[in-house]
Amino acid sequence: MNSSVLLRLMVMLVQLWPCSSRAQNSSAQNTVQSSTAARRVKRGWLWEPLFATEEQISLHPVYIGQLKSDLDKQDGNLKYILTGEGAGSFFVIDEYNGKIYVTQKLDREKKPFYTLRAQAINRSTQLPVEPESEFIIKVRDVNDNEPQFLDGPYVATVPEMSPEGTSVTQVTATDADDPSYGNSARLLYSLIQGQPYFSVEPKTGVIRMASQMDRETKDQYLVIIQAKDMVGQPGAFSATATVTINLSDVNDNPPKFQQRLYYMSVSEEAPVGTTIGKVFAEDSDTGDNAAMDYFIEADSSDAFYIITNNDTQEGIILLKKKVDYESKRRYSIHVKAVNRYIDERFLKEGPFEDTTIVKINVEDADEPPVFTLENYMMEIFEGAVRGALVGVVTARDLDDDGSPVRYSIVHSRHLKRLFSINEHNGAIITTEPLDREIASWHNLTVTATETRNPEKISEANVYVHVLDVNDNAPEFPKNYETFVCENAVSGQQIQSISAVDQDDSAEGHRFYFSLAQEDANSSHFTVKDNQDNTAGIFTGKSGFRRQEQVFFYLPILIQDNGTPPLTSTNTLTVTVCDCDTEVNTFYCRYGAFMYSLGLSTEALVAVLACILIFLVFFLAIVTIRQQKKKAAPFSEKMEEFRENIVSYDDEGGGEEDTEAFDISALRTRTVMRTHKPRKKVTSEIQSLYRQSLQVGPDSAIFRQFISEKLEEANTDPSVPPYDSLQTYAFEGTGSLAGSLSSLGSNTSDMDQSYDYLANWGPHFKQLAVMYSSHRTMGD
Repeated sequence: MNSSVLLRLMVMLVQLWPCSSRAQNSSAQNTVQSSTAARRVKRGWLWEPLFATEEQISLHPVYIGQLKSDLDKQDGNLKYILTGEGAGSFFVIDEYNGKIYVTQKLDREKKPFYTLRAQAINRSTQLPVEPESEFIIKVRDVNDNEPQFLDGPYVATVPEMSPEGTSVTQVTATDADDPSYGNSARLLYSLIQGQPYFSVEPKTGVIRMASQMDRETKDQYLVIIQAKDMVGQPGAFSATATVTINLSDVNDNPPKFQQRLYYMSVSEEAPVGTTIGKVFAEDSDTGDNAAMDYFIEADSSDAFYIITNNDTQEGIILLKKKVDYESKRRYSIHVKAVNRYIDERFLKEGPFEDTTIVKINVEDADEPPVFTLENYMMEIFEGAVRGALVGVVTARDLDDDGSPVRYSIVHSRHLKRLFSINEHNGAIITTEPLDREIASWHNLTVTATETRNPEKISEANVYVHVLDVNDNAPEFPKNYETFVCENAVSGQQIQSISAVDQDDSAEGHRFYFSLAQEDANSSHFTVKDNQDNTAGIFTGKSGFRRQEQVFFYLPILIQDNGTPPLTSTNTLTVTVCDCDTEVNTFYCRYGAFMYSLGLSTEALVAVLACILIFLVFFLAIVTIRQQKKKAAPFSEKMEEFRENIVSYDDEGGGEEDTEAFDISALRTRTVMRTHKPRKKVTSEIQSLYRQSLQVGPDSAIFRQFISEKLEEANTDPSVPPYDSLQTYAFEGTGSLAGSLSSLGSNTSDMDQSYDYLANWGPHFKQLAVMYSSHRTMGD
């Protein structure tokens, strides 16, 4: 049977707890757990709880408890060992009697528990009496930390006039002490400053309204909240926080006019829209709660209106229509200011509006004359004689009825003056007869000017309506083109006609159609009035001959229903066409045109054929000239090609012959040549060639020419350095081939045959190919 070890833990500093995980893993270890003062005994170790206070400071180690085995005979044979966290530093054990001591101050906020292992061994055999057992020492908290407000400073806003108990905000303090043990971390909130307006809940820190407050009286409050631990018991730690509480505005104040009566004035000549004055109602609220609108009441004249300046909250009174000192000199209006946004919670306090009275005096001014009407309507018949009366306008000076007025018409420089006005009595007369068909309305601007103050001028509009009289006869609306076939039968309709009249007709136009008296007895055509302002033209006989008469001219009489009725004669031209039943309008017009010219169809065809031949001949000439212009550049290039061919009597020694010409000068790039203008080579060669035939190669003229050409070739910078040009005017003697030069030749290359060059040998092979291809291109 295994022996047991008793671990006695006395209530001093620490609380000892067994570690169940290690106890369960060891079959030789018995676990004893305890809570509060209960004791549980199992096989193996015996544990009792221990409670103590942290932060205990002593000059000597503080005894916690004792490990004691029932096998301990007090002879020192057993040795107690303590290992794990804090063993040897914070905790020590007396190896002879098993007493445990705390050697340093413990701080729960830094480390709330320690894990240790206890063991009892036999000193002689160094063997454990019991297996090692692990346990935890939990440090018990003491009140050594003050509360702290970590979220400060606090700012809160609450609407003014909020009811009692309204939540404003919540403040929260924290305490680092253990909230699960004792009252060290249990906080209690209280109000240091802020009564009687606010209160705080002791346990939660919620600040509430204690009474209704008016922002207009005071809009900000500073509240001090205190938090105490230990539930406020003596010796507890405390901390304070300041909460700034702002009252936000609500619409709880109506607008108020500071003046119950306003006096204003306006001149009678002030234009519509003139600002007369301003009114202002104060509102203690702010922002939208102070916004208001102004209205005018009890203004039967409807002469004024008011607008609201949203920036200044002023009411601006404006003139709605002109006022007249002579008609009314004083106005009294009521202006009301009403809050734009109303809070229904405060309607019981009264209406959110106010009213004031505005008295407006009209000031007299020297006004211009006033017409009896702003717009005059007058009528006159067209064709009225010059000087006919159109109408009369009247204006008077309201400031002085006896003051005369002078009238005039404002004429446009670009329009004809058709009216004049008597400057004394305002009578308007015509200066020329009026024509309604030209203009049925005339708009006049008449002015009235005070004689005692010419600067005072007023205007009125006069609208003259020209009444119609029947002075225009009806006529065809267009120029009719009427055709009739040669084989037309009698009674066939060939045209429908109508009429127009520039005059007006109150009853509507009515036109009557008939043939003129001079043509009424004609049997060729007849006119039938359709009684609907149209008429039909019908053939009066069968068969017409174009060779006898191409055109018929019918005088048509058209009469209107005016008073008096007017008649006009309109000529209708009928063209006879060579057709059966369908009239070809184009062919008919063409035949009529040829008939008027006196030409037959065959003659016209002949003329057109001549014109066509001329055009073809002209186009052929133009085409030939364009082809010649395209061939000209090629001929010039061929001419240049022939002029550059040089004839040599000596074949030379090939590339090994270096005595014929010294090319060292061409390879020297440092030689600076002076450029001389080149002479006209062709003319000089031809001239010297003719002279050389007379004097021979030993002549001074010949040698001079050769020297000049050589010098020019050497000094010409435009000549490539790998090329040279040698011109010989004398061909020399002994050549079997003869001369190939074209100089002085009277025949062109096109007339010569160069086939014999192929027989001269390989030295002339390239030359033969060149001339052979040249001849082919020329052909």
